[in-house]
Amino acid sequence: MEIGIIGLPQSGKSTLFEIMTGVNSRDAHGESHVRGLATFPDERFDHLASIYKPVKVSPAKVPFVDVNAQGEKAWDALRQILSGADGLVHVIDGFSATEVAEVLSAYRKLEDELILSDLIVVENRLAKVGKIPPKSLSPQDQAHLKILPSLKDHLEKGLPLRSAGLSLEDAFSLKSFSFWTIKPELIVINTGETNLALADIFAKEAGLTEPAIGICCQLEADIAALPPEERKEYLAAMGITEPAFGRVIRAAFSLLNRMCFFTVGEDEVKAWVIPVGTKAPKAAGTIHNDFERGFIKAEVVSYADFVASKSSIAAAKQAGKLRLEGKEYVVQDGDIITFRFNV
Repeated sequence: MEIGIIGLPQSGKSTLFEIMTGVNSRDAHGESHVRGLATFPDERFDHLASIYKPVKVSPAKVPFVDVNAQGEKAWDALRQILSGADGLVHVIDGFSATEVAEVLSAYRKLEDELILSDLIVVENRLAKVGKIPPKSLSPQDQAHLKILPSLKDHLEKGLPLRSAGLSLEDAFSLKSFSFWTIKPELIVINTGETNLALADIFAKEAGLTEPAIGICCQLEADIAALPPEERKEYLAAMGITEPAFGRVIRAAFSLLNRMCFFTVGEDEVKAWVIPVGTKAPKAAGTIHNDFERGFIKAEVVSYADFVASKSSIAAAKQAGKLRLEGKEYVVQDGDIITFRFNV
């Protein structure tokens, strides 16, 4: 799992990357990209850590990559760097803008470049496959000849591939192309401190199906620089429940259809990241391959039932809230699990 952060120069993307990960990519002179990990803000995890007081705490992490490729082959370099990215955070400058039209223009400028870049890839592939004799076409070639013409029409209309209604099978067959606009995208508007509502207005004007997030990177950088206790006092004084960058991390996490389950104990409390819809054996495999191979049962209590049982596994068991689940159990967000296995 990895999320690329993209944006025009001076959009605030590198500042946002630094706020979330603590890595200053602007000091990485000459580097085309910088990677960093953001801690997923989760009150459930914090509560579990406070109950067990373990030797080690391991919250969920969200990997981000800040890209800064330049030159004639910048798009080729960026495509290669972000080939493994599962989603994009598109940061737009709303700080210096005075009207929504300016923000829309900045959004379209980069979005159109991404669409054009994907269109060139499609056209090149169609031209190459078109030169192959019909009898020599591989199954993959035939699949591309079937799918790509409609994608070409879609891109020529100025529409991203994520809106093309591709099936999972078709999307998988196109994975090797590393298309930009097939990846899910989160829009973040870097606004002034008093103009956060600009993001909602932008989302409506742009016709987005998902809400855009407004954030003042300058203010968030100041908040992130504060010691933890001072940060809490400042947020409380401002009437803010959490920094906006926490919402960006959470939204990016959700964008990729991910969730967490927890393992707890005095040695370690850990959040494990898995795709939504993962069954118990596959979830066990995120801890160790042996757990998946030798899976027997999963002892499960939901986080809500745990809290309702006075934050005690023993009390949850006594109340009948601790369940034994088998191989077909689909893990739910916030489950606290102990796996039984035999290898």
